[in-house]
Amino acid sequence: MAKVARKIKTDKGLRLKIVNPDAAGIDVADGEMQVCVPEDRDSENNRRFESFTCDLHKICAWLKACGIKTVAMEATGVYWLNIFLLLQDEGFDVVLANPLQVKNLTDKKTDEADAEWLMLMHSYGMVRPSFQPDSVARRIRNMTRHRSSLITTAGREIQHMQKAMEQMNIKLSTVISDILGKSGQAIIRSIIAGNHDPVSLARLADVRCKASRETIAKSLEGTWDEDLLFILKQSVELYDTYMEKVASCEQEIERLMKQYAAQVDQGKAGQIIRTQKKSKYKNAPSIDTEKYAHALWGVNIMAVPGLGSGALLQLIGELGHDFADKFDTCSKFCRWCNLSPNNKITGGKLISSHIPKRKNPVGQILRQCANTVKDEKSEMGIYFRRMKSRNGHMQAIVATAHKMARIIYTMVKQHKEYNPNMVGCSEKEILERRIAKTTMQLQKLNEKLGKVG
Repeated sequence: MAKVARKIKTDKGLRLKIVNPDAAGIDVADGEMQVCVPEDRDSENNRRFESFTCDLHKICAWLKACGIKTVAMEATGVYWLNIFLLLQDEGFDVVLANPLQVKNLTDKKTDEADAEWLMLMHSYGMVRPSFQPDSVARRIRNMTRHRSSLITTAGREIQHMQKAMEQMNIKLSTVISDILGKSGQAIIRSIIAGNHDPVSLARLADVRCKASRETIAKSLEGTWDEDLLFILKQSVELYDTYMEKVASCEQEIERLMKQYAAQVDQGKAGQIIRTQKKSKYKNAPSIDTEKYAHALWGVNIMAVPGLGSGALLQLIGELGHDFADKFDTCSKFCRWCNLSPNNKITGGKLISSHIPKRKNPVGQILRQCANTVKDEKSEMGIYFRRMKSRNGHMQAIVATAHKMARIIYTMVKQHKEYNPNMVGCSEKEILERRIAKTTMQLQKLNEKLGKVG
């Protein structure tokens, strides 16, 4: 593992020590790779390679011939991925750096200078590695992101259905809350089949619909334009196709999850304590994510209020089984999730504490989970409303997501099951504190009244 920066005392003062003498730097681009090694390893120590697969193997062979053990590179688009994985497979310790943290401070800006700068910084241990999950978790992450993309695309087809019906003056979406529910789907598919009689269509609605059959029939009196009926039919067919792809994607994700759980668990997780949570969402995965997450982390993360099966599925792919070991502290994990303020202090004064404007998938997932607890009676819901009363709704979402991140990290790191006390004070304790504070203020007012009298 690459070492971090160290300072040494010399006769001339403090100096940085070279902690990674066998380090190299790679400037990554779409069509070429600029690779730099120390000058004593090769007469031509800064070389340019093309980015084809055969050239990537040449890079690995050259680095081995130069005695390189650790390599630093920037996370440039998706172009870094193939060389990163290949170097890992070849046994190199690869450090993926944030481009903002390794910005070239020299006068010239060339690929050769960037590669040399990366190599120099890495040799002094000044390149901080970016978090990356293992290879199996990365495959699950790719599949879960693809699944989310399919669901988003299917959602556009729902909008196309609604638009086509609105243009025909069919007001089904105003009388039925969900056109993809049992009643909505039965009516829409009957329309596509050629039934345009409002009364007979209204009979297809479930008896539990709040709107009466007469109201539903009125909403189905449309123009029945042929072009719009054609668009409606194709939108329904496309929606069905995308949902079939989602089901197929979930089967592949489950296959990878079984493989991952068997690789990590090996009988160490123990018996799972089920939460009995029921999903409220139509697009919730059909996979038993609670079981697989428990096999990976040894604790049931789904017990955290606000965390559902869909969010849990995404977290497995984004974090992997050993994320708690890759972050030294809980604060570093929350900072990586972009849920901690970036405090800027100058002259002993705090001048800014805004959260950086960058997107982190884990942070976004936890923010969505935090927003779902706003009306819950759970301890997390109480915490959300307390934060909202202080700073507003948006700040409460970030604060609650930060609390969730700390709880998840603590559970996995310390192998502790969820406990409501992890959230903080209960509602009863908060009320008791308010009573004590109010009583103290009342005593002070009585003392002042006695002095005045």
